[in-house]
Amino acid sequence: MDSLDHKADFCRRIIVEAGAIALAGYGKARQTQMKGPQDYLTETDGRCEEFLRQRLLEAFPDDGFFGEESGGTSGEKLWVVDPIDGTANFARNIPHFCIAIAYVVDGVTEIGAIYNPVLKELHFAQRGRGATCNGVSISVSDRSEASSATVELGWSTRIAKSDYLSSLEDLIDAGFNVRRAGSGALGIAYVADGRNDAYAEAHMNSWDCLAGLLMVEEAGGLVCSFEGPEKILRGGPVLAVTPRLAEAVCRATGIALKAE
Repeated sequence: MDSLDHKADFCRRIIVEAGAIALAGYGKARQTQMKGPQDYLTETDGRCEEFLRQRLLEAFPDDGFFGEESGGTSGEKLWVVDPIDGTANFARNIPHFCIAIAYVVDGVTEIGAIYNPVLKELHFAQRGRGATCNGVSISVSDRSEASSATVELGWSTRIAKSDYLSSLEDLIDAGFNVRRAGSGALGIAYVADGRNDAYAEAHMNSWDCLAGLLMVEEAGGLVCSFEGPEKILRGGPVLAVTPRLAEAVCRATGIALKAE
């Protein structure tokens, strides 16, 4: 079977199985490497990604695979995978990390899954079917005032420090509470379920954001455009926000939303 419903069910199963692999390495002695400044890599990242690659390509041999650790190429039907988002948290025994999987057809995300194995929370969305957490429907917050709202502002070494600090200052001046928890995928998922009111980052990779952006859309939120092979392969700016705060967050961060 090659239907989207079948792929959605398969995705739900294997992301939980990958979560068990992550938990087996969590809180235990393991080798930690650095891919770059503040860019951690553990043995568990590799194990999770290899498991997901094998299972997905075995089940769907006509699909492509693009993973954070092993790479890949863009294609008409593509699984985009982050085996552990929040690896710095994982490596330091902080239970805020996840596995993220997106299924993309002709540049458009059709399925998105984000799983925190410590909390056993599975955020999931299929285009046109809404978004859920552990099977229960979720929606973005209805906050309209910056003075009671929280924005998670991600940070990337690809962007000048001054740009990050400028966005931070503008958000604070607008009245927002600003935080950074170290997992962009979870940060976006938390916009979908209302725990964050917005997530913004000047540059994210596709494996970190595609699943969550679909969830936010399906949960009634607004998101930036992140479609096409260039964004999938090279990344770009990301914004996900509850509608009533969209104008203020766009103005503070300089990130545009998808045209309706």
